[in-house]
This record gives sequence, structure tokens and C-alpha cells, in this order.
Amino acid sequence: MKQDIEIAQEAKIRPIVEIADILGIPREELELYGKYKAKVPLHFIDEEKIKRAKLILVTAITPTPAGEGKTTTSIGLAQALNRIGKKATVVLREPSLGPVFGIKGGAAGGGYSQVIPMEDINLHFTGDISAVEKAHNLLAALIDNNIQLKEGNLGIDPRTIEWKRVMDMNERALRDIVIGLGGTTEGVPRQSGFEITAASEVMATLCMARDLDDLKRRLGNIFIGYTYSDKPVFARDLKAQGAMAALLKDAIKPNLVQTLEGTPAVIHGGPFANIAQGTNSIIATKTGLSLSEYVVTEAGFASELGAEKFFDIKSQFGNLRTNAVVIVATVRALKYHGGAKLSSLQNEDTESLQKGFGNLDKHIENMKYFGFSPVIAINRFDSDTDAELDLLVRHCKSQNVKVAVNEAWAKGGEGALELAGKILESVKDCPDCYKPLYELSWSFEEKIETICKKMYGADHVEYTVKAKSQIDKIEKLGLGNLAVCIAKTQKSLSDDQNKRGRPEGFTVKIREVELSSGAGFIVPIAGTIMRMPGLPVTPSAEKIDIDSNGKISGLF
Repeated sequence: MKQDIEIAQEAKIRPIVEIADILGIPREELELYGKYKAKVPLHFIDEEKIKRAKLILVTAITPTPAGEGKTTTSIGLAQALNRIGKKATVVLREPSLGPVFGIKGGAAGGGYSQVIPMEDINLHFTGDISAVEKAHNLLAALIDNNIQLKEGNLGIDPRTIEWKRVMDMNERALRDIVIGLGGTTEGVPRQSGFEITAASEVMATLCMARDLDDLKRRLGNIFIGYTYSDKPVFARDLKAQGAMAALLKDAIKPNLVQTLEGTPAVIHGGPFANIAQGTNSIIATKTGLSLSEYVVTEAGFASELGAEKFFDIKSQFGNLRTNAVVIVATVRALKYHGGAKLSSLQNEDTESLQKGFGNLDKHIENMKYFGFSPVIAINRFDSDTDAELDLLVRHCKSQNVKVAVNEAWAKGGEGALELAGKILESVKDCPDCYKPLYELSWSFEEKIETICKKMYGADHVEYTVKAKSQIDKIEKLGLGNLAVCIAKTQKSLSDDQNKRGRPEGFTVKIREVELSSGAGFIVPIAGTIMRMPGLPVTPSAEKIDIDSNGKISGLF
């Protein structure tokens, strides 16, 4: 089998104006970024059309080092829907350079279910993430400038500032640094650091905004810290929101590209699901729904992270109604959750597979909390045996959920036709199934405990003294009606990354709580979670290269 990048480079890519024709976008309305990429103006969002379109969410079981193929499944499903005569668009997040050069090596799908131009999408694309980085760092510069001023100084206590700088790269050496060294003209020395751009509150805020005015308002609402007299300081107090929004004037517009089969693809925004809401922008999803009959979208990581945040944050704030849910599962991932070693996942092992079913069952249960009976997409790999696939299919049927074997990686849309048929059945069964897990009017502790107990399966939730104090302070700011966006490991249903399968009898420990008032939520941090990843022993960057003709290799 060819590598993903070879398949993508050999594909016949259509001019983006032809893809716009499919969606009914006049060519003169497109903002072109070369021949194959374009931005779509926000005025194409039509709330009446959105009500008639069908939204399909793709989520997954708990991720493993073996990979599950959620993006590949999303792309393949959209291609399959188009093959059977439906007008479908896939709406995805933008890849971050950190994972691209770190572990993933690319995040544009795989095999014959990819979005193209693959190299552009995985690298700088249309510059959205760079714009987010600049807007975030502008606010950081304004904060430190104000601390330095003699006139116009707001009296910000540097010890209360949580706003760090960001860059779109895995760089562990910058996690904790001291800035302002060098003398009185170089700033006020204080401890700070860097986070990855996808973890920026500006990224989360961009993805929650309705339009440019709403984005500017939200940027002004970003919490910075407290003054020495204990008064809260927001970005609007530094008059930062206008310039920040100006830097994001193009980044707020969704990007139009295509799949290998010419299916329209809208790609926009890139917040991580273990730290932020983990879904593409509300604007992108609504653009897709305004221009198509069916929209396939995904939420990062598994159901207890991306899908929970998609429903409780994005859907509530964006007034989105989902009509079907797909859970991606693989034989090899379930064997891993059943105790099999990573090195042995290629071998037939029905015993470990059966032991891993608990993980799948918990994710099915999670989607039922939101009112959905999910469709299980078994993403097939060459190493899967007939005995293993048969056992998994029979188990899914015993759980009274629809199931389809998905071969979109190897066969493109043709390999997802069975899945598409099951999705159309689910859409008919579910015109208005969605219900949120909690009400925004509940107390923060009620919201947190509901998520931890229902989504993760925890018995108890514990808070440090620091976390309790932070919750109290946020409530005193009059922000008690914000949503909750828990940051925790994606490697386990629990807050302990070493607990595979379906952990039981555990306690979730909330060690601190951050305020993302611009995005509209608080971020309780469970366990240890990194907001600036490091590179692995062998980074994917070592395999990526470019020849004298400008042809890139090593992306996968």
C-alpha cells in the first residue's frame, strides 16, 4: 500500500472554484489562496437552512498508540454519502504543527480518505493558526507593557497573571521561563512560559464566536489577573480586543478544500480536546450546514472528552442539533484496552478483544446520556481476522446499536457505504434526540461532578484547596453560568493515563481551575496535563523533507 502522501500527491485535485460550484457559492465570492484553497465569507451562514440540514458527529473509543482513524472515518463517510446521492460536506479542525512534527506526522485523514492539498493543510494552510498565535502574543505584550508603565499602569499584580505566550510547536524547554531580565528598560522580571497555540484561549474563543463583532466582545472578556487591590483585569481594560480582532479578520473565515473524491471539506480552528473544546469552529459547522444536506464533523479524542464538549459547550452555545453519532472502534485498540501489549496487536487475540469491550460499552453509554444510540464504525485494519471482526460485530448487536465495518482507508467512499446506510437510518430515527448533560445555571461543582461521574465513570471528585478557592473567585466575578471544559488525559477514561479499559472505583482529582471567560467556560484541570507538549524520542520532523523541485515527503 502506498503512503498517504504518495496517494495525495498522485490524486487529481480539482480547482477550488469547482468545489464551490457544488455548494452553490459564486466563484466571485471566494477569497482564493492559490488554486486549491479558499476562504468562505460569513454571510453564507443561513439559520433557516441549518434547521433543515443533518449533522453527524464522529467520536471514538479511548485513543491508543495504535491509532483509531477518526478523521479518516469522517472523510470516508462524507465521501460515501455523496456516492449515494446525498449532498454532504465534511467539517474538520486544522492540524497543529506540534503533532505534525512530533508524533502524528500529519492529520489530514489517511489512505483513500484524505483532505487535499495534504501538504498545505498539514503545514501553514491559510495562516489561521499563525494569526491566533499573533493575537495571543499581542495581548501578552500589552500586559507586560502595562506593568512597565509609570502612567496608565493598571496596577496588575504580576503574581496573578496566568496569560503565557504561545507558539505552534512542541517545545518543552519553554514551558517554564523567567521573562523581563536585563535591567529596568527590559521589563519587569516575572515567571511565565509558553503553551502550544492550539491550547490558547484565543483559539478556543475564535471557535466559539458567531461573527467578528462577537469575537471582539469575547476577546475583550479574556481574564488576565488581579490588581494589587484584588480587582479583576480583563483584556478590554488594556483596550486589546480591537487590535486582536484585526489580526483575526481573515482567520475567522472558514477554509474550503476537498477530499480525494472531490467532496467539499471545510477546515477551521484547532483547539485540543484534552485542554479545550476540541472541535472545529461554530462558524465552520454552520457554514457546512448552510450549504449541504448532510455535514459530517468530528470531536477530538474520545466521547468523554471531545464529544462531551461538543454537546455541552459547542452545541449549547451554537444552538446546534445533532442527528446521528458515530463511535469509531478498532479491533487492535480494544485488544490494547483488554490488556494486550502494543507489540502483539497484529496477532489474533479474541480473549483480549473481549476484555476490551468494556471501554466501547462505556462510550456507547456516554452517547446515550445525550439521547443518542450511536452507530459503531469498526475501522478495519489488515491484521484484523474474521474471528475478531465477527466477535466485535456480535458484541455491538448485543448492545442494541447499529454497527458497520468501515474500509474507508483502503477503498475511500466505497469502503464506507455500509456505514453511510446505517447513518441514514439513524438520522431518520433521531430528528431531535439531543439533550445536554447539565444546565448552565447549575453550580460549577454540580457540573464538574456530573461530567466526572457520568462520562468518566468516577465514584468521587476531590478538589485541592487551590481549586476550591479559584472556583469561589470565579463565582464572585459573576461568571457562575459558564460551561465546564475539563482538562484531563486522553489516554484513559479516568484522570490516570495508565488505567486502560473501563476503570472503576476511582476518584477524579481537580488540582486547579483556570478561567477562559472569552471562550465561555472554566477549565478544571484533572491530574497532570501538559499545555506545551514535548517532542518524542524520534520526532516525525526527522522524516519530513523537501527535494529541489519543492516536492515534500515524510508527511503521513
